[in-house]
Amino acid sequence: MCRVETKIMDGWEFTLREPEDHHFEPVHLPHDWAITAPINRNMRQAKDQGFRDRWGIGWYRRHLVIKEIKESFVYHLQFDGVYENSTVWVNGTEAGGQKYGYSRFTLDITKYIKEGDNLILVKVDNTSFPADRWYSGAGIYRTVKLLELRENHLQPENIFVKTTVSGDKGILTIQTGATSLVKACVTYDNISVTGESDNGTIHIEIPQVKLWSPDQPNLYHVELTLMEGNQIADIYQLRIGVRTIEMVAGKGMLINGLVTKIKGFCVHQDAGCVGVAATPEIWKDRLIEFKAMGCNAIRTAHHMPAAELLDLCDELGLLVYEEPFDKWTGGSYRRYFETEWQRDLECMVRRDRNHPCIFIWGVGNEVENQGQFSMLKILQMLKDHLLTLDDTRPVTYAMNPHFKYENNVDLSKVEDIQQFVDTESDTEIYDQADRVERIRRIGEIVDVISCNYQEQWYPAIHEAIPDKLILGTETYQYFRGDPDQMQNFSEDVPWIDVEKHDYVIGGMLWTGIDYLGESMGYPAKGWAGSLFYTNNERKPLSYLYESYWSEKPMVYMSVIDYSLQDEGVKEHWDVPRYASHWNFPQFNKTVIPYMIATNCEEVTLELNGKQFYVKQPSSYPNRIVTGYLPYLPGTITVRGFIDKQEVCQYTLRTAEPASRLSFDLEEIRLEAVEGYQKLFTVRAFDKEGTPVFRESAKVTFQVTGPAEIIAIDNGDLCSSEPYDRNWMHMYRGCVSTVIRFTGERGRVVLSGFAEGMYPAELVITID
Repeated sequence: MCRVETKIMDGWEFTLREPEDHHFEPVHLPHDWAITAPINRNMRQAKDQGFRDRWGIGWYRRHLVIKEIKESFVYHLQFDGVYENSTVWVNGTEAGGQKYGYSRFTLDITKYIKEGDNLILVKVDNTSFPADRWYSGAGIYRTVKLLELRENHLQPENIFVKTTVSGDKGILTIQTGATSLVKACVTYDNISVTGESDNGTIHIEIPQVKLWSPDQPNLYHVELTLMEGNQIADIYQLRIGVRTIEMVAGKGMLINGLVTKIKGFCVHQDAGCVGVAATPEIWKDRLIEFKAMGCNAIRTAHHMPAAELLDLCDELGLLVYEEPFDKWTGGSYRRYFETEWQRDLECMVRRDRNHPCIFIWGVGNEVENQGQFSMLKILQMLKDHLLTLDDTRPVTYAMNPHFKYENNVDLSKVEDIQQFVDTESDTEIYDQADRVERIRRIGEIVDVISCNYQEQWYPAIHEAIPDKLILGTETYQYFRGDPDQMQNFSEDVPWIDVEKHDYVIGGMLWTGIDYLGESMGYPAKGWAGSLFYTNNERKPLSYLYESYWSEKPMVYMSVIDYSLQDEGVKEHWDVPRYASHWNFPQFNKTVIPYMIATNCEEVTLELNGKQFYVKQPSSYPNRIVTGYLPYLPGTITVRGFIDKQEVCQYTLRTAEPASRLSFDLEEIRLEAVEGYQKLFTVRAFDKEGTPVFRESAKVTFQVTGPAEIIAIDNGDLCSSEPYDRNWMHMYRGCVSTVIRFTGERGRVVLSGFAEGMYPAELVITID
């Protein structure tokens, strides 16, 4: 027997009190203790952490039964992420730990274990200040594995598969990290090719290679076999994609020789009601929604993500911009930078460099003293070291739009580093030539100039640095700055700058989906300036970006409704208050502004059968069709035309009072997997089947069969209703629940109830 990797996600116990027997209670991993913590408006970093009282020390324990300690084997315990400052004991002996909460760490526990019962105890210390400036969660929130390995084994972090293309052949150069003989077998469908190591390196040619791209994410299975004489010592398997990515001045980014624009989202790692304890299946549903509207890339801001997220991006065809940390000598990472930067940077690159989805590495975000010589020295150091680990991808750094003249501020005494970076002061650089000079200094080091909120300066930047391409690593959704006014409210959508300039390779919106923390103030518990709510519901502006990004014909209409609650969005990241409904009982023929998003050549607009004139979308600024309609209850129909043929339509109807609930599905089949989680949404409808947008009834969920309800989410970040109940009020006509399956086969029935409405029922067959 060779390598055995076992996930150990069940059987854990947890306490926030002293680690005594009677204090521990059962929990499932992944686990985030902060998501169910009480709301505390007065705690330190309350807005950053979504007012969740996450401060404290948590203890986890698990009994691990090992039936046999095999001779010539070693045993490792691997944690993909523990937030934060963790210490691990095995049978009472300290085995190690990890400071930074986002880095994987692996402990050799061979000398601490015994046959039979073993006790693992993990201390998680979340008392260090400051924490992240977004909701970080707390606890063992990623996958934990037990690795049983022969003493002579392959080390995945030392394996590096480089790919190139020559004609119709894929060329693999596999660095095995081993001095012993290693055999490789690469397969796709029923085709396989093999090779053997020569001094630690294997060269393989794949005929008629199928390339990986966002549109065709072809993956090859690689099996590496470590030999010890005539015996197999270890087998390690991974997936790779063969593709080429080039940054070409004057052309843009080429994937497999084709110009490709980054249509991207920045994302944090929490998933609303489950906090940072988000399983792969929860993220898979999110990523599928992103892809469906034309998104082809994500930026994992601002740290390395869960390993499974990158697996999903490989499978689904999403490009990834990955970075190891946010600030350097300031912010929450300042306590680690001097001693840990190299280890954490190496952890990211070594763990993730074999993923075809990663198209670029970032080494920091909006750091202190940007463009000053002290900062440039660190930037060069980080890039140089990263290139010793991976010289196949470009390296960049995401610039803040604020630049300052040199100062002598002691950053160790700055509590709110982002406020310090963003706030205009006596040292702020306003002169465009001076600002561009600072950008030029950074551009001399990085391979791609990555700009946060700087579309208004793209032409000046390009003129100063014409040999480097530009990527919008963070962009507003709707508003764009002016060259002389960094933040402005003109309707110049930043995406148009990407379309306009060949030297701009794309844009990544801040953010794709709402996240916890970084609140603009109570009662908002997080950041609401995104294209999706935390329960995966699309916001109206997402359809505008679908019209920019997707080739599938579409048309969508929404209207401005300023009677809706303020969601606490920061002003420049905000958008006009669009909503997709036609219920204004307070009005009588009052004209209401509307927006139509479409990628069609022409659209028509009807209200109760009467047609209103609409110009061609191409004649509107930013291709946003706008106008006014008098409010009359009834039906709005918008139709999209290409070559004079109707190809799509969208309808809004005035809803009557809600009379029934309904899930998006009536039945679904799932595979029996222990711990599998999935989010299901229930909506309110009137008797004619029209969604009731304004319905806010309390919905209670119930589940029978081998499953349990673990969280409820309606997407409203201003709500203080707890996530860990079986009920919640609807927000904008819907509410969602996350259920966990036990892994047993059977029939699960999920029901939703609300007073005065017919209940909803969903049947889930577990095979």
